[in-house]
Amino acid sequence: MTSDRGIVLVTGANGFVGRNLEPALADDGWTVRCAVRRLSSNNNEILIDSIGAQTDWSTAMTGGIGAVVHLAGRAHQSNDKKATDLYQAINADGTLHLARSAASSGVRQFVFVSTALVHGRTSDGRAPFRETDILMPQGPYAISKVSAEAGLKAIAQETNMSITVVRPPLVYGAGARGNFARLATAVQMGIPLPFSAIHNQRAFISVQNLSSFIASVLSKPAGKFESYLVADSEQISTPEFVRRLAAAAGKRPRLFPVSPSWLMTVLCWGGWREASSSLIGSFELDVSKALATGWQPKLSLDIGLQHALCHFERL
Repeated sequence: MTSDRGIVLVTGANGFVGRNLEPALADDGWTVRCAVRRLSSNNNEILIDSIGAQTDWSTAMTGGIGAVVHLAGRAHQSNDKKATDLYQAINADGTLHLARSAASSGVRQFVFVSTALVHGRTSDGRAPFRETDILMPQGPYAISKVSAEAGLKAIAQETNMSITVVRPPLVYGAGARGNFARLATAVQMGIPLPFSAIHNQRAFISVQNLSSFIASVLSKPAGKFESYLVADSEQISTPEFVRRLAAAAGKRPRLFPVSPSWLMTVLCWGGWREASSSLIGSFELDVSKALATGWQPKLSLDIGLQHALCHFERL
């Protein structure tokens, strides 16, 4: 521990990203207070049953909180009307209520982990996404994040609290869910995958690299309102990602060619439209703004995948 930076409140601290972020912040000199839905044996936890526009943050904000990192949110839900309402209530309304509570409690820095999906599902036919691009969210999850970002910008302008928005692509690591967990399971089980004819470029980020960027943001003076795209140093194709994942698992990659257009048709017909975009389309990010802060990804893609599979459990 290099110094005593003060107290940082981390929401969703017992989630996938939070479990990795907490030690990274502690190593950087922060006293970490964890907002969780279920208490464990740790004495640094605050119980928050649910996040929304009515959440009582008063207990969590006591003791002079210097910074808040907001990870908690709703993801991996269906796109029906009920899910859409939940995304808005938790990811947008809940985030803005927390930010207002933090600002009124004298918090200096607020970091919100959003998603690079606010830019759209694919960068096909265009330059890599940049922070200055017009946001084009598709689907209720990304739309709720855009709504939260817009509200946070207004709060930053109205208060003395600095707000930083972090937009990661697919985050991989031990305990990750969603598409990474599905791919890792398929590779571990030796299931042939029809991806070798795909020629795209996609950004990924290990949970360790995401955690190091958040810690880096908190260690420097913050602007009034800033947003950052972050990713690993390599952006590669879907089949190359599977090959590297297989190498990390000590397995032989089992890839075979299927026409991308036919594959997309089948996936969309089966109700996997979002998955088809993430597997077949490109999703490139320009991370020059993040690198200009002095941050560099701590882990290479290969080392990050090795860490991800150390404690991998099949779905």
